[in-house]
Formats: sequence, structure tokens, C-alpha cells
Amino acid sequence: MAEQFDVVIVGGGPGGYAAALYGAAAGLHVAMIEAERVGGTCLHRGCIPAKELLQTAEVLRTVGSAKDFGVDAGEPSLDLTVSQARKHQVIDKLTRGLETLLKGRKVTVIPGTANVVDAGARHVRVSDGSELRGDALILATGSVPRALPGIDFDGHQVLSSDDVLEISEVPARVAIIGGGAIGCEFASLLADYGSEVTLVEALPRLLVGVDPDAARVVERSFKRRGITIHTGAKVRGVDPGPEATLRFEIDTGGTQLAVDRVIVSVGRRPRSEGIGLEESGIALDRGSIVVDDHLRTSIDGVYAVGDVVPTPQLAHVAFSEAIVAIRTILGEPVAPIAYDRVPWGIYCHPEVAFCGLTEEDATERGYDVVTKTERFGGNSRAMIMGEADGLVKIVTERDGPILGVHIVGPWATELLAEGYLAVNWEATPADLAPLIHPHPTLGEVFGETALALTGRALHG
Repeated sequence: MAEQFDVVIVGGGPGGYAAALYGAAAGLHVAMIEAERVGGTCLHRGCIPAKELLQTAEVLRTVGSAKDFGVDAGEPSLDLTVSQARKHQVIDKLTRGLETLLKGRKVTVIPGTANVVDAGARHVRVSDGSELRGDALILATGSVPRALPGIDFDGHQVLSSDDVLEISEVPARVAIIGGGAIGCEFASLLADYGSEVTLVEALPRLLVGVDPDAARVVERSFKRRGITIHTGAKVRGVDPGPEATLRFEIDTGGTQLAVDRVIVSVGRRPRSEGIGLEESGIALDRGSIVVDDHLRTSIDGVYAVGDVVPTPQLAHVAFSEAIVAIRTILGEPVAPIAYDRVPWGIYCHPEVAFCGLTEEDATERGYDVVTKTERFGGNSRAMIMGEADGLVKIVTERDGPILGVHIVGPWATELLAEGYLAVNWEATPADLAPLIHPHPTLGEVFGETALALTGRALHG
């Protein structure tokens, strides 16, 4: 006999465990199936380990420039094994905390993989032989690194984004395929670690989707730091040997680049195969589970959240999707997620953060667009920190609300919250201009930008 639950969740990553915690807090009897330790890609192979290694890069930069502040700390050296050990300590502590939360809310966590036996009956079989049924079923199976045709990951010379996070030594020469968020983070940290980095991107510029003004700041910074950038490049293959040879084409013709490691960073694909979805009649589109704006699939009572659906692959988006799904299951009113307003953070150096529309997007949608940009170069706190490269750009409708906020520079990911609130509450520059920003802070640049949009700038 299958054990009965109010909600059965397949996958224990951000979408799955958030649904479990939120549902259990509402009094639902919840079971969650997870093949590994709870936490998913973000905690074990993505956000958290990547940011720990990026924090190591920041410490290395800080120590390296200490003489500029009158602090002679000598020439810094990196022991990557220590950083990796610290990374695993952080991950383990966070995982144990999450396990304690789930236990405290009486979520039944079942180790193993799941197969959907009958989606209509919300009937799932676990690899240990147990069977579960739910009044509702939530699919949160996550994603895996996307490969390129003809280029297979070997974990030694050709690395996925998962593989990079476990390196024990710094490669002397590395080529990174993909100039999106993940590729730029890897390029930044490896350059700080001392690698000779080449970044190869098929599209005309880095960080497509980021406002071009912000992306240009990153590209200029990368070039000053010695990172070689090839955009508009078509990768043809990787030849193994004592050293790997990356073959690609650019405007000047075919190019071969000898490196120690090739990192393929071209995004992640949904993990939807091999769990009985198509056999159960659950609609898929290029591997992603098709859902409506309340995360309902084509089968009544079955929901999907997180990387397995075609929405931004961000842990905080998965958290929000989990809440929408649970509230829908409970019959509670809930607004669909405004995906074009979600906050994004990219943790390269300099950091990038944004939400809402870019100037290009807003213009294409027919808005009468007004923008204002203020740079960190004149900000006293940024000068004190020695991190004055970057800008704040606000995109607004003429005599209307703020449509987008784009920040590149020091602590950009921490500074975005104010912009996110402004965009989602449809505040106008006039609403923000009277608000006081403490001095000296980095946040003053946002305040100056809003003030300038009213026609009366102070320092700008």
C-alpha cells in the first residue's frame, strides 16, 4: 500500500525544500524525496560553493592591495586546498541546519530517486521500493550542466561548472566557453587566483541580458585584469592531449588555443528525463516541464517549480515558486510571479545586480524611456574602499514609475534591494528623491541617481 501524504515533493533543492518547509508550516503532511543530501544544486554545486571560492578571490585581492592602505602584509599566496576545505565546512553547516529545519517541521525526507507511476493519482515509486501518494505532487528535480555537441566532460581537461568547484589546484592556462553569469564568475575568480584566462562567447558581447552599460564596465575591468575576451566566437571542438586545444572561429578566422583546462559554462538544462514524466502525460517543452502562472502542470494536482520549469534558474525564484505552488494547493489567493522584475546577482569582480527592464527592453515595449546614470567614481565610500569602478543606472517611464535598476560595482548585489522594492512597488523618482541615504555610503549613488531624474541633481 502506498503511504498517503497531503503533498509529495520530488527533489530536495531550493524549490523542493522551500515547498516542504512552507507547506509544513501551513500544517500540511509533507514527504520529500531526495537522492543526495538536501539542498540541491545551489547549496552543493552552485551558488554557495561558487560564492565561497569568489570570497577567497576577494580576500586575495584585498591582501594583495594592502600596501595601498599602509598595511604591509607581504605577497599573498593561495592554498586552494584550505579554501576548498572551508567551502565544504560552510556547505555542511548549512546542510545540517536545513536538515534540522525539515525535521523540526516534521517533513518526511525519503532518500532515493523517484519515478512517477501515475501522475493523475499523484503516485510515486521510490528507488528503495516504497510507494507514495499525495493529494498534490510537486516536481522539483532541478538541472544539470549543459554540454556542447561533440565536447564531453571528462572532469580533468574538460570541466563542467560542477567540476570547477572541486578543483584542488589553480590551472596555469584556462579557456572558459560562455560569457554569461557563471562564465564571468569563473573568469573573475580564476584570474584573481593567477590563471591566464581566455573567455570565449558566441554572442556579440558578454552578459547578454544585462544592461549594456553595466556589461561594458565588466568587460573593461576584465581586460584591465589581463583576461582575454573573444566574442562572436564559434567553438568547433576540443582536442585532448598533454594539453587541451580549443578550436574556435572569430572574425579573423580559425583559432587554436592550447590550455590546461577548458571550462564549459553554457548554462544548465532541466533534469526531467528518466522519471516517468512523458509516460504520465506531463507536458514538456525541450526538456522543461510546462506550467501555468501558478506552477500547475498539464495534469491536475501536479505542480513543478525551480530549474525544471522554463523560468529564471535562480534559487530565490525557486523559493517564490514553491510558495506560489503551496498557496495554490491550499486554495489561498496568490499573485503570479512577475518574472521580468526578479532580482539578479552576478558575483564577478566588479559585481553586477539588476531587476526590471533594461533601457533596450523598455524601449521595445513602447515606453517613453528616460534614464539616468551615476558612477561610483565620485562616491566617497567607494574611493575609501579603493573600488570606484562602476555605476547605478535607473530606467524609468517619463513622468511614470521606475522600470528597471542596474548596478555594477562594489557590493552591487547587496545594494539592489532598494531598487527591487522601487521597481516592484512602481515607485517614481519623485517618490525616492526625498529619501535620505546615510553619508558616506555606497547607497548614496542610488539616491543621487533618483534625485537627478527629478531634474535637480546634487553632486551628479
